[in-house]
Amino acid sequence: MSCSVAVSNSPVFSPPPSRFCNKTSMISPPPETLSLAHLKQQPSQQSSSSPNSAPPSPFRLQIPKSLSTLSASVAGPSSPVTQLKRKRPAKLCIPIVSTGFGAAPAMPCAAARRELVEEDREGYYSVYCKKGRREAMEDRYSATLNLQGDPKQAFFGVFDGHGGAKAAEFAAQNLGKNILDEVVRRDDYGNFKESVKHGYMNTDSDFLKEDSSGGSCCVTALIRNGTLVVSNAGDCRAVMSRGGAAEALTYDHRPSRDDERTRIENLGGYVDMCHGTWRIQGCLAVSRGIGDGHLKKYVTAEPESQVLRLKPEHEFVILASDGLWDKVSNQEAVDILRPSCLSIDRQQPLLACKKLVDLSVSRGSHDDVSVMVVQLGSYI
Repeated sequence: MSCSVAVSNSPVFSPPPSRFCNKTSMISPPPETLSLAHLKQQPSQQSSSSPNSAPPSPFRLQIPKSLSTLSASVAGPSSPVTQLKRKRPAKLCIPIVSTGFGAAPAMPCAAARRELVEEDREGYYSVYCKKGRREAMEDRYSATLNLQGDPKQAFFGVFDGHGGAKAAEFAAQNLGKNILDEVVRRDDYGNFKESVKHGYMNTDSDFLKEDSSGGSCCVTALIRNGTLVVSNAGDCRAVMSRGGAAEALTYDHRPSRDDERTRIENLGGYVDMCHGTWRIQGCLAVSRGIGDGHLKKYVTAEPESQVLRLKPEHEFVILASDGLWDKVSNQEAVDILRPSCLSIDRQQPLLACKKLVDLSVSRGSHDDVSVMVVQLGSYI
């Protein structure tokens, strides 16, 4: 979504449409003509045939029949054609949309173009988002504490939109609720994977009914009864600090993965290299996510999940978009965040998130970058 093609870091690649000119559509019926000198005459002069009248000008002003008819109908049948009337343009309405950042209320769409978003809940989580080179930020996040009134239960998510922010915003507003609904409905407190899977699939199905374009990668963390359930669809990633050692809890879903490529080809699709990146059908650079209706046959919303019983050595978990992980390694991220997360100063984790984002940008990231750190000690 010969011609030149601009290369972007976005997972979606759409070459610009060709421009054609239909010459036949530019041909209009022969217009009536009216001399410029005739227009300059006064009404009294036009009604009299004076022998001293100026000769017709060789330069003639062409007025289409439709416009001359309109003017005549406005001025009356007996009045000369002196000016053309035109209607006042329709009123311009600017829609009001929700930004989708956390639980922010609806506000003008200009707010979605802000470059920085930050939030900090001391002892629980911190998040920092920075817009890349796109016109509007496509990353979103969600954080819900005290699930069902229990301070030991929470849901967190980071969502990286592509082809617009609609899918990311929809997921941020609905995915956590859909997962919790499935957990409660199934009364499934031993094996959360099926509940999370159906929460993702239901959110994807609901979004496709909106008939909106674009898609979103997702990474989420559900904490319930001392259990951590981390899931992802796409290339957002979760990394945990286990006593200072970085441990990846998710694996990026990209067409370059052997198992993902095989899955796509078995469904009749293809994966090829396009502008230095492996893409599905020469278009999309991620193989799972919410949305992407035009490629839904190959791009599933089914997540991969990992379930852990929380222990004291589980210090914190990082949820971040690929804007970070493309430039910063897992261990680097843990090393930068760990001193802040273990600090007595509760403001330090937010500053460390900002430091990670700035590091990614300094290394050449042009993408939106979102980093969330969740303190696991509060839920053990």
